[in-house]
Amino acid sequence: MPYSDAVDCYDYPQYWDLSFRDETPMECDFFEAAFKQFGEGEFHRVLDIGCGGGRNVVEMAARGFDVLGLDNNEKSLKYLAKRLKRRELEAEILTADMANFELEETIDAALCTFNTFRHLVSENDALSHLRSVANALRPGGLYILGFHIIPLDADPECHERWTAKHGQTKVTTTLKVVRFSRAERREVLRFNLHVKKGDEVLRLKTEYPYRLYTGDEFRKLLSKVPELEIREVYDFWYEIDYPVPFDHELSDAVFVLQKKADA
Repeated sequence: MPYSDAVDCYDYPQYWDLSFRDETPMECDFFEAAFKQFGEGEFHRVLDIGCGGGRNVVEMAARGFDVLGLDNNEKSLKYLAKRLKRRELEAEILTADMANFELEETIDAALCTFNTFRHLVSENDALSHLRSVANALRPGGLYILGFHIIPLDADPECHERWTAKHGQTKVTTTLKVVRFSRAERREVLRFNLHVKKGDEVLRLKTEYPYRLYTGDEFRKLLSKVPELEIREVYDFWYEIDYPVPFDHELSDAVFVLQKKADA
């Protein structure tokens, strides 16, 4: 069965989220640990940006947080609403563009992991996003932002494959870089999802553009939003007691950003 030519994998949140579900407990443990280690005051109201099908929204709601899930994909958000209802949990669901959004009330923390930030392929959108987050956070609040830094000596060739299972459903995800341009600060990643559910097989293929960042390029961008400062840097192992240097070897980056108390 050939892969479909023009689909958005985000329209299939039950399979996309399954691909990353093993990361959820580790991520959410890290979020809570960061709130305690770096936060000022109590942390209750949390925004998950680019929440998709809501794996972190559901988990954080189950842990007692007042969670908001923001995304621009209606199918993902409808799926999230069903998940919350099935688990008898509550969360606020917001249909909005992560590049430019406003909240009626401030938040204690914002979360954005696994390269969602790099979907903002222009400098203006990335800057607008950081300013939107800064405006939404209360002073002393945290923004936990995770994405791949692409060092100058990084190999543009990349090919990964992993498998996740839940019940009778098995999803094999293949990721490949199909276009890479330092000059344009752009790469295109192709995701192939091979879904096997009992005797049924579904194959999905999507290509997404991502913005490239070196460490210095992210520092320069962040300097334009002086309300936010880096408190610490981690990698994708999410070990709160083991921060990593923000140097030219950093690739899998998780930034703990804080809104300054006087901002």
